[in-house]
Amino acid sequence: MHEDLEAAALVDREQKFSIDVFVLARLAVTLVLIGASLLVAAPFLAALTWALVLAVVFVAPHRFLERLLPPSIAAGVSMLIVGLLVVGPLLLMIERIVSEAAAGVAYVQKAAQEGDWQTMLIAHPWLASLQHWIEGRVDLQAIFSQLGAFLTNLAANLLRTSTGQVVTTLLAFYFLFFLLRDRAVTIQTLAQLSPFSNLETGKIIVRVRDTIHAIIFGTLAIAALQGLLGGFMFWALGLNSPVLWGLIMGALSIVPVLGSFVIWIPATIYLLIEGRWIAALILGLWGGVVIASIDNLVRPLLIGDSMRLHTVPAFIAMLGGLQLFGASGIVLGPIVMALTPLLLEFWRRRIGPDEPA
Repeated sequence: MHEDLEAAALVDREQKFSIDVFVLARLAVTLVLIGASLLVAAPFLAALTWALVLAVVFVAPHRFLERLLPPSIAAGVSMLIVGLLVVGPLLLMIERIVSEAAAGVAYVQKAAQEGDWQTMLIAHPWLASLQHWIEGRVDLQAIFSQLGAFLTNLAANLLRTSTGQVVTTLLAFYFLFFLLRDRAVTIQTLAQLSPFSNLETGKIIVRVRDTIHAIIFGTLAIAALQGLLGGFMFWALGLNSPVLWGLIMGALSIVPVLGSFVIWIPATIYLLIEGRWIAALILGLWGGVVIASIDNLVRPLLIGDSMRLHTVPAFIAMLGGLQLFGASGIVLGPIVMALTPLLLEFWRRRIGPDEPA
């Protein structure tokens, strides 16, 4: 009898061991496939991110179109409208910047070749003492020529980079079509595959939506403020087309990695070459202190408040997201930072209330 009990216990232990082994094997295979799927999808992360952002922003007018048109046609019309609203103005802005950049490079090279900087120094008696010192120690003509070559190479690199951005944009609109048309199926699939309960999964989806809305609201508000301040200073200093350049500075502040400095730094250099030292100093300080502080301080404050995050985590989320994910990190960083406390809250509720100390 005792031997039979020992044999039965041994069989039970072997069955438990075999079950554990198979469970671990299935878990390992699942993790490997999930990792492989993430690696496969990684090249499309930027396109998927911007498609998600556009889908969240334009889903409300798309619902109106769905009441009038079949789902596929409504998604196609929405995609076309989004393209006209987003890509059209962007192309016009790029064309304007490229043409002005080409004119600026030609102007810098002309100033270097004809020695306009020397005329500028002579025209200002208080700078005359600097002329001999500069001529003896610094070859400004060579520096200006190198600056012109650098700007030319930079424009060529931006052109090459823009080719990849065009592909990303096309993929984003391709994904946007299916996100709009099949959003109900997508949400249902996420709920089925999610390891959390339906209520928790719904909270995750809502948090992602709210975070994207906060990012869009904060970004547009900062863009409007930067464009207004930049255009005002261009008008105050008598520069050409202050309204146009204000709009461009505001639009550039939306673009990750770039910013309004792409406009006001060349404008500052232009004022220096023209001999308007005071105006150049004012514009440089205005751009470097006022406009830059708005981007680095006010943006995290606005976005963090909407995301229910402190300003410091919001600031880290944006800059860390840019460093980790590239341009799409401006969205992915805050989403990760906003979801982390929510998931920790889920686990805390599962564990139960805190025990008394």
